[in-house]
Amino acid sequence: MEITRETVIGEIVESCPEAMPAFMEIGMHCIGCAMASGETVEQACAAHGVDPDEFLEYLKKYLETV
Repeated sequence: MEITRETVIGEIVESCPEAMPAFMEIGMHCIGCAMASGETVEQACAAHGVDPDEFLEYLKKYLETV
C-alpha cells in the first residue's frame, strides 16, 4: 500500500495494521477513534503538531523493518 498525505487513517488501519506502532510513537494514541478513521495522514499530523513529510519518511522506513 502506498501511503501519502492524502491517505485516510482508517484505510491504513485496515490495510496495514503493522503501521500502527509508528503512529503511536508520535503521540497518535487515538488511532482507532471515530475521528481518526476519517482523517488523512496530513490532517492527523496537523492535529498532533507533526510535519507530515517527516512522518511519512519515518513511516516508510519503519515499515521496511517489520
